[in-house]
Amino acid sequence: TVERHVRGKWACAQCQTLIQAPVPAQIIDKGLPTAGLLAQVLVAKYADHQPLYRQEGIFARAGMPIARSTLAQWVGVCGVQLQPLVDALKAEILTHPVLHADETPVAMLDPGKKKTHRAYLWAYAPGVIEDLKAVVYDFALSRAGEHARAFLGDWRGQLVCDDYTGYKALFTQGVTELGCMAHARRKFFDLHISNKSQIAQEALSHIGQLYEIERQVRDIKPEQRHLIRQAQARPIADALHDWLKLRRQQLTDGSATAKALDY
Repeated sequence: TVERHVRGKWACAQCQTLIQAPVPAQIIDKGLPTAGLLAQVLVAKYADHQPLYRQEGIFARAGMPIARSTLAQWVGVCGVQLQPLVDALKAEILTHPVLHADETPVAMLDPGKKKTHRAYLWAYAPGVIEDLKAVVYDFALSRAGEHARAFLGDWRGQLVCDDYTGYKALFTQGVTELGCMAHARRKFFDLHISNKSQIAQEALSHIGQLYEIERQVRDIKPEQRHLIRQAQARPIADALHDWLKLRRQQLTDGSATAKALDY
């Protein structure tokens, strides 16, 4: 679609001074793309994993050829324009006492070398039961823990994460470590899928009981949720811990099951 902007123009009958309505604000100053088109390019690239060269082909088939270099320029300008929103969202997230963090690799083209480099997207979010439903992504060229420390800055809350060593320095600087049960469960799930391990199945059963309690308390007030967790979830967690220690004593080091129990 094409947007048509009609700008009124008026002239003073006495002094002949001309006055014209200002140009509507644009994301790209004096640019042709509408906010809708720019949103389409960004969503396709970052949410639908459509690289710009593919979008270039898609637009060409639709009879609207747009050079890849132009698309790249649009993405860059939008990134600058959206930065205040990202900064505000980051500031809001850092007011929460509990955050979740994880990192995932992304392939980044290495200019001039005709190959990709492994970069990382670090994700930070409040808990699923929080009112704020948001995730802030922080792109970094590596998985070094310094990126997490730089993002969190002076924040000293409780961090839910996996056992990756990159987070460990934070826990010596005032951040409280909270283990992620989903990561622990994944070890047993993979073990059960690969060889139908009875120990893994037992572990999944214990963890499943904790998950069921979380489903039941998800939509109630925090105070009530805390009381139910203490009354119902804590005995299950303590029993799971005792069971893990007992099972671990029965296994030799180095096995996949031993590693899952250690984790």
